[in-house]
Amino acid sequence: MAFAVILMLMQLGFQDTLLNTSVRLHKLLVADLVFIHRDSHALQFATSFSRQPLYQALGHREVASVASIYLNRVPWTNPVTNVVRPILVVGFEPDETVLDIPELNAGKLLLKEPETVIYDQRSRRELGPVGELFRQGRIIRTEIARQRVRVVGVFEFGPSFSSDGNAATSVDTFLRITGRSLEMIDIGLVRLVPGADLQAVRADLVREVPQNVLVLTKPEFIAKELSYWRLNSPVGFIFKFGVIMAFVVGAVIVYQILYADVADHLAEDATLKAVGYTDAYLAGVVLSEALILSLLGFVPGVLAAAQLYRLTRNSTNLAMVMATQRSLLVFVLTLVMCCISGAMAVRKVQSADPADVF
Repeated sequence: MAFAVILMLMQLGFQDTLLNTSVRLHKLLVADLVFIHRDSHALQFATSFSRQPLYQALGHREVASVASIYLNRVPWTNPVTNVVRPILVVGFEPDETVLDIPELNAGKLLLKEPETVIYDQRSRRELGPVGELFRQGRIIRTEIARQRVRVVGVFEFGPSFSSDGNAATSVDTFLRITGRSLEMIDIGLVRLVPGADLQAVRADLVREVPQNVLVLTKPEFIAKELSYWRLNSPVGFIFKFGVIMAFVVGAVIVYQILYADVADHLAEDATLKAVGYTDAYLAGVVLSEALILSLLGFVPGVLAAAQLYRLTRNSTNLAMVMATQRSLLVFVLTLVMCCISGAMAVRKVQSADPADVF
């Protein structure tokens, strides 16, 4: 039982971590409305589009400002071991505030100097001890996509299932690293004047911008990303299937335990029926045993899963935590699992015949 609980908690933990990390950047965007290409189903597979619609949006009387974000996964060279791993690079104009990350905003003006980046110190260890070296006052030079860069600051963000780490840089450095065009952006940010009607402005901009550009509110942008990972990505399906398999395995284990126990005491059950105990009473005994099994299995399962969560966190830097809501969900699933197994085992009790005693 504990093993089944561990399996369900781990699969649900991986799924929730996937979803949470996939929309972390979305939640930190400093914007009221977001422009993305219509074919961008997820940020990991963002399709670039012309930034011209942003200039069109500036013509709206209730639009205060606009900003562009450039994204690309490129090779990062570990400054200590020279091992190359992929990293997500975010490009933006240093004069603009595009992400609500205090450390990044405090040092963003340093990015005006060419060939500089601000590094995510919560990136995976394989990318190098950049945060530690920076805090020691060391000058850190490395390569991104075979282009020399210097680390001028650090911030905290964290890796995801699609990237081992992150770095932020200016648009000029980003274009030099990636060879991208200035006109082709990945995310457009629109900020409205205080008191503006968000939905009305959105409706106006939808009519004005090209059809290949989606105009979304931040909640819609987040929901679109979550929908992709939940419903369309193979990873989301695998985690859901893992939970189902853990549920089935647990149900089979409990059924086998209860069935074997009932079979071993079939004569005693028949005796109880002979002296007047009803099938309902005996069924209640079996179901009570199933509930006891669920409780005895859930507690050690949660404790073991919590340790596995910590191991995963330390190994991958993914923000995997034991959420109360997830624990309650698994507890309910465990109860349902045991009740189903108990109900199936009850049929063996009902087949006990008092005549079997003699």
